[in-house]
Amino acid sequence: MSTTQPIKDLKTLHHFKNYYLQQEPNLRNYTLIILGLNTALRINDLLHLKWEDIFAQNRIREHIYIVERKTGKENRIFLNKEAKSVLKMYYRNEKPALSAYIFASARESSEPLSRCQAYRIVRRAAEKVGLTDHISCHSLRKTFGYHAWKQGTPPALLMSIFNHSSYRITLRYLCIDQEEKDQVFKDIRL
Repeated sequence: MSTTQPIKDLKTLHHFKNYYLQQEPNLRNYTLIILGLNTALRINDLLHLKWEDIFAQNRIREHIYIVERKTGKENRIFLNKEAKSVLKMYYRNEKPALSAYIFASARESSEPLSRCQAYRIVRRAAEKVGLTDHISCHSLRKTFGYHAWKQGTPPALLMSIFNHSSYRITLRYLCIDQEEKDQVFKDIRL
């Protein structure tokens, strides 16, 4: 079984992110991918978010407060501009009740989208933009970590963001390959 990979190439990531906005318009699917990439939440936590988790007094909150379903740990996630923008657009379009799931099932609106369906959404976008690596819902979380690390975020801070219990797990998430190791040797000036 192959390991889930982050999307490392920025151009491919751009096409992947925008697939459900430009190629096969679907605002729910687009929001799922954008929010997954920008919050680094596990898919199960993402799918169980309700509108009331992100809205307070008719405004999108600065942070999402959750108790992670997998670990039982509390987490506070800052909502950046891109996340807020897509949430506003989706909310205006759908006009849902605050008690509704953000990613409600099309079959049963009182239930969240299934993990299986979320996987299909992510896989379809990945395949359509030519990604051949093992891309899954967890790739959204790993992509966040990889690009945060490439932009200078220390792995120890990513460990805290991911709520990992081990530094080793965080390093595995970054999927550092030989090419990146080689680049360090190419760039070093001593």
